[in-house]
Amino acid sequence: MSDTFLDTARRVIRAEADALGTLAEGLTDTFGDAINLLLNAKGRVIITGIGKSGHIARKIAATLASTGTPAQFVHPAEASHGDLGMITSADVVLAISNSGEAPELANLIVYSRRFDIPLLGITSVAGSSLGRECDVVLLLPRLGEACGTGVVPTTSTTMTLAMGDALAVALMEHRAFTPENFRAFHPGGKLGAQLSRVSDLMHTGDQLPLIAPSTPMSDALIEISRKGFGVVGIKDASGHLAGIITDGDLRRHMDGLLSLTAADVMTASPVTIAPGALAQKAVAMMQDREITSLFVMDPAGQPTPLGLIRIHDCLRVGLG
Repeated sequence: MSDTFLDTARRVIRAEADALGTLAEGLTDTFGDAINLLLNAKGRVIITGIGKSGHIARKIAATLASTGTPAQFVHPAEASHGDLGMITSADVVLAISNSGEAPELANLIVYSRRFDIPLLGITSVAGSSLGRECDVVLLLPRLGEACGTGVVPTTSTTMTLAMGDALAVALMEHRAFTPENFRAFHPGGKLGAQLSRVSDLMHTGDQLPLIAPSTPMSDALIEISRKGFGVVGIKDASGHLAGIITDGDLRRHMDGLLSLTAADVMTASPVTIAPGALAQKAVAMMQDREITSLFVMDPAGQPTPLGLIRIHDCLRVGLG
């Protein structure tokens, strides 16, 4: 039985992979027309579909919205009962139906034609009701479903999903959408953590442990304990970060420690990081050098430390 299940899984996956290859090879300049239609929208992309197409439509809407193209899913049945009011003349409608004949789409299609709202369709039948009414049609190859019976949406939904991803990425690249833009829409979870900047996690202002080079080590120890970071920065008369004192420095100078000054104990020219760097880079630097903190410095040359980031701050948000 196990072999039979594996055979089925491989057959389905290969069928869908082959379909995606056929879809890619069959794309024409119409895809560019679709992108231009979406780029010219002054409002949102309204995405609709029923059944399995509706589930795919929701995912496409979410992908577009998270990559810089305002988008919203509107259920076609709810549209017929008042939700048509969500769609404005500044929007573009993207309607999805493999057959192009889903009756639930009828009122929404009529509404888009009545109010001159651009209509983009994804279907496998150019001559269908949807295909005939669209301003631009993205045609899916008419291939059998991977279920083998031709009745369960499998291959067709995979191709539709891929087409939606292709639209989203093409729009994203045209707009030069950056990881920082992406993070703005993904502040939570692992994605948000991976794209966090040092400036998002660093400690600033009065929290910073900073002393002068001439500070007696007795006072330096008080500052280390008071700020609670296990380190202290040494700032010279001009405001530059001259050095840093860590637990390791303390251990190396235990003999007569209290008779020394901060300048005697510090490690000069410490490793620092810029506030705009990814926090993941800070983690890598700390792990590579086996340290737990980095002072944050302005790459433009501002001498005074802007902040301090610790490995604990990065671990707290899921990095490391």
